[in-house]
Amino acid sequence: MSALRRVAVTGIGVVSPLGNSGAEAYGRAYTGRSGIQCLDLPFAHRLVAPLAAAVRFDGTAHFAPPKLRMLDRVSQFALVAAQQALGRASCDLGQEDRSRIGVFVGTGMGGSQTSDDGYKTLYGDASDRIKPFTVLMGMHNAPAAWIGIEHDLRGPNLTYSTACSSSAVAIGEAWLRVARGDLEMAIAGGAEAPLSFGSLKAWEALHTLAAIDTLDPSASCKPFSKNRSGMVLGEGAAMVVLEPWERAVARGAAIEGELLGYGLSTDVGHITRPSVDGQAAAMRAALQSAALAPSAIDAINAHGTGTLANDAIETAAIKAVFGERAYGIPISATKALHGHLLGAAGALECVLSLLAMQHAVALPTMHLQTQDPECDLDYVPNAARDQLAVRTMLSNSFAFGGTNAVLVLRAVS
Repeated sequence: MSALRRVAVTGIGVVSPLGNSGAEAYGRAYTGRSGIQCLDLPFAHRLVAPLAAAVRFDGTAHFAPPKLRMLDRVSQFALVAAQQALGRASCDLGQEDRSRIGVFVGTGMGGSQTSDDGYKTLYGDASDRIKPFTVLMGMHNAPAAWIGIEHDLRGPNLTYSTACSSSAVAIGEAWLRVARGDLEMAIAGGAEAPLSFGSLKAWEALHTLAAIDTLDPSASCKPFSKNRSGMVLGEGAAMVVLEPWERAVARGAAIEGELLGYGLSTDVGHITRPSVDGQAAAMRAALQSAALAPSAIDAINAHGTGTLANDAIETAAIKAVFGERAYGIPISATKALHGHLLGAAGALECVLSLLAMQHAVALPTMHLQTQDPECDLDYVPNAARDQLAVRTMLSNSFAFGGTNAVLVLRAVS
């Protein structure tokens, strides 16, 4: 097998509860401003904890009515984030061989709102008048397909649905193809719009969602804290443009960072219960992929959902990989601020990690007021840490179904 090429990140795009650009999302994450809030929706009174991290977004500002009628909210997010990423990459697609550009998108729930609307019409309203584009709007591969159509990209167009690790898998798989020389460019990331009534009730039934913090609802997600009560659902999209390092340098692209490698493992003990062995195996596989020793890692972006099971397991897995050194690694859990974007979470956290490294910062894990004896590492509690020599990071994404994915990121020297 020939040597892998270095892969640069040359564009980023974000639509998120923290803002609709990479800079805006990073700024709010740095200052600890939460995007979580109580829901003011007609069905809120039927939820046990009407809480979510919603995006301020109006599709009519981005799409003409005929097109908008064919786009679920998840595809709207994906298209806007992809357009941003391509714009920042400053690449003239008209000069490219578009058969050598791929699209790789992760989503856990696809067109949730479209599915919900269809079921309401069929069962709630007892009507047979389903919208004609329901299948096209609701299918999981719609966001990736629309990106390909919008930009005339004729290479592989692939959708990954591995629950909460979907977009980390999408970015990792895109990296593999660019690194191997199969593609000259890829748009990769994730999109999720799970804040429909049916989706929220289904998640509620799993008993994994956080209770509302009565003093401050925006502080309801508390990763690694002893008084954590669960995760908060979020929505949005994040996309990156990947291309060979030498090509990016040759065309004078502004490089956001480097993707060094990616590791996968699978938990097989239970469909929702994580394991120390599985999470540790994914981190070790990522290090092996990047040809790095554990000592090379300067910081970690934790999966950090705020659930009782995950946070303690992830802490133990980090210790299993890094030993005593685990206590000296800054660990950030940004879901405290932007909620859990499910299939888009890994991509948003990848982008935030790249931007944090650019600023020599470890982003804060907010709302960590009460230390959990089982979670005793350095989680950068409640305030960002500046002037850190953070050159290489892991970004962890773990999932229901057992697919664990870890990305290895490096700052531009």
